[in-house]
Amino acid sequence: MNKIPLIILTGPTAVGKTDLSIKLAKSLDAEIISADSMQIYKYMDIGSAKVTEEEMDGVVHYMIDEVTPDVPFSVSEFQSRSEKYIDEIHAKGKNIIVTGGTGLYLNSLIYDMDFAKSNANSEIREKLEAELKENGIDYMHEKLKSLDEEAANRIHKNNTKRVIRAIEVCLSGQKMSDFSKDLNYNEKYKPIIIILNRDREVLYDRINRRVDIMLENGLLDEVKSLLKMGYKKDMISMQGIGYKELIKYLDGEYTYEEAVEIIKRDSRRYAKRQITWFKRYQDAKWFDLDKYQDVEKLKEDIVNHVENSLKIV
Repeated sequence: MNKIPLIILTGPTAVGKTDLSIKLAKSLDAEIISADSMQIYKYMDIGSAKVTEEEMDGVVHYMIDEVTPDVPFSVSEFQSRSEKYIDEIHAKGKNIIVTGGTGLYLNSLIYDMDFAKSNANSEIREKLEAELKENGIDYMHEKLKSLDEEAANRIHKNNTKRVIRAIEVCLSGQKMSDFSKDLNYNEKYKPIIIILNRDREVLYDRINRRVDIMLENGLLDEVKSLLKMGYKKDMISMQGIGYKELIKYLDGEYTYEEAVEIIKRDSRRYAKRQITWFKRYQDAKWFDLDKYQDVEKLKEDIVNHVENSLKIV
């Protein structure tokens, strides 16, 4: 079977993926699949740094504005929808760029992650749902933590469906975190993994400035609008960085200045975790953006790397 090449362009938040991905798509005759867990939500544009129609510059994008903010969106759902889009793009004879910084989304395409392998156990789930009603979500989240700490750190406690599902998998003899390590490559695809990075202080300055720009562009009004539309603060989408802090400001838990500083701090921490995650990709090619004064030279080097990799697919 001929493997479909996937050009994976990733890196920490605010590193500069969006602009470069569009330039690369034009040079490589590619269409783009977003691997960003916030950009899948409609109406959440500013806080997710969602690519605009103008920025797309005619390049077709997928996995953006897929669902409304009240829909819990799983990694398996990302995987199934993206695989359909990959087939559609490949059928057109175009290259495929997958860009974004959500590690589990990327893993679901790079590796053989068959979510159906963790078969549902309705008897266990019914007992767990009864346990949830009796003891509450804090208790259940702590239970998950005792069984699979990595999954508990990744799944927000308000996502009761995923908490219950993760405990169910554990009690069936597996761990949700088993789906993100010690994995074999997906036999359907040939990943060409490109990781963008910058000096840590430069990256942190870019993150801080990006938060300022989001606020200048109306992030607070976006949050108010979402709440007015009926989207609740305990929804998974509303737990995104930038949204949950401003909701706490509106609720009187933070001052505005505190909310802004926490958004910046948590964004920097997220970037640090992303870099740690990407270091797991052993076959990746890293590009230090600080070494490039000219974005055209950067694009040229990446295109050459991709074209050389495509020759040996």
